[in-house]
Amino acid sequence: MIMQKERRELIEFGKKLISEGLTKGTGGNLSVWNPQENLMAITPSGIPYEVITESQIVIMDVETGKIVDGDAVPSSECDMHRIIYKYRDDIHALIHTHTTFAATVACLRRDLPPLHYLVAYAGVDVRCAEYATYGTVKLAKNAFEAMKGRNACLLANHGLLAGGVDLNHAFNVTEEIEFCCELYCRSTSMGEPVILDEDEMVHMIERFKNYGKRMEEHESI
Repeated sequence: MIMQKERRELIEFGKKLISEGLTKGTGGNLSVWNPQENLMAITPSGIPYEVITESQIVIMDVETGKIVDGDAVPSSECDMHRIIYKYRDDIHALIHTHTTFAATVACLRRDLPPLHYLVAYAGVDVRCAEYATYGTVKLAKNAFEAMKGRNACLLANHGLLAGGVDLNHAFNVTEEIEFCCELYCRSTSMGEPVILDEDEMVHMIERFKNYGKRMEEHESI
């Protein structure tokens, strides 16, 4: 079975999306890209995450969009995943969800500003892609444009798309941007949040690249 490791990871993280309350039912989709073979593994359409089997994970050729293996129909958003892998080499995994607060901001068709330094998981901000019907090439192109220079974007009146170097990274981006969207919804209900400037966000992006490592000598206090 080709891409068996990736299939198992997709099943694991699909269940994790449910357990962490980041999606419900069959909402959303996940994928992983193998750049050496230029193949992507993506979750199937209409099957609850808890019962997806390895054979139902669909393997597709990124260049042509043809199905290479899998016993199910691929997610209707397969083109949205494929276009990212086709034109970007820094993203190897994608997670699309309908998380409550990200979808709320997306329904307002607003970009998520840098009201918190954790927005830097995605970039200096998170753009909202122009609206298009789900599962269409138009939506795929809109998402690609909105994600340029970013690890995530909002999809107007729809949800969130987050990417990373692997599924764990993409999952972390999903969690953090959903948290920041919740902060945005709550803070704007009370007033206007103070926005961090671009220099600080660029600085935070650089710090996150070395997160968990010793970054600098402690300054005297």
